[in-house]
Amino acid sequence: MPNRRAFLRLTAAALATQAFDTAQAAQPMHTRPIPSTKEPLPVIGCGTWRTFDAGDDPARRRELAEVLRALFAAGGSVIDSSPMYGSSEAVAGALLAQSHTRDKAFIATKVWTDGREAGIAQMEQSLRLWQTDRVDLMQIHNLLDWRTHLATLRDWKAAGKVRYIGVTHYTSSAFAQVEAVLRSERIDFVQINYAANDRDAEARLLPLAAERGVAVIVNQPFGGGSLLAGLRNRPLPDFAQEIGCTSWAQLLLKFVLGNPAVTCVIPGTGRREYMIDNARAGIGNYPDEAMRKRIADAVA
Repeated sequence: MPNRRAFLRLTAAALATQAFDTAQAAQPMHTRPIPSTKEPLPVIGCGTWRTFDAGDDPARRRELAEVLRALFAAGGSVIDSSPMYGSSEAVAGALLAQSHTRDKAFIATKVWTDGREAGIAQMEQSLRLWQTDRVDLMQIHNLLDWRTHLATLRDWKAAGKVRYIGVTHYTSSAFAQVEAVLRSERIDFVQINYAANDRDAEARLLPLAAERGVAVIVNQPFGGGSLLAGLRNRPLPDFAQEIGCTSWAQLLLKFVLGNPAVTCVIPGTGRREYMIDNARAGIGNYPDEAMRKRIADAVA
């Protein structure tokens, strides 16, 4: 039987969860259309690099189940992973199956290997790990052997095994190659790095994606984590309240979403409270160019 302190702690957690769910129901997360189909996609998702690599640890799996619960309660859906991320696909797939929430998830994963047969084998393994016969988005991770895999992805899309196809990268040094793919190929999504202190994508890639009708998923919106970590002990600027931000994380995410070419941003987290905080960047107003400059100057 729990003691008084434990009971009060559990009661407070339950009330906080109820308040969060009520607030999110009253003000659902914004969506943006996937250009190739006009399907609405919630603007805040969840990355799984490192954070969901929990293996068989039951305590960590319980924590991650709460992360997904918070994502869905906020109206989010995108869960992004990769075979590169250790046990992340298996963990996320098991949690969706156990909670019967596959229908709430937009599963985005990747192929990350050389060669056609190896790529097919890896993607089939991903389907098994996600415990599904179809994923929403299959991406070519870091453009590895992209010409080979793109042909397979088109076959899989035609067969209904994937709904959308795309390419990814995480560093600005690869933007010229990403740009060449966007110009020469028809794809649904591109995933790239972009943050208030990492703005190279603004020059060519984001305008090109908009021109070509390609949805943009942004990774590393916190500058790979280093930007947010460096801001934790600095006071939030007063102007943040003008766009409804109560944390640095929300301000950095709203900076990214202030660019209309961005469809969704996927900050990685393994903690429920961070998922809740991130999701709040998916409601309210977004900064105009003048405000975006103020944000960039504030984090410089």
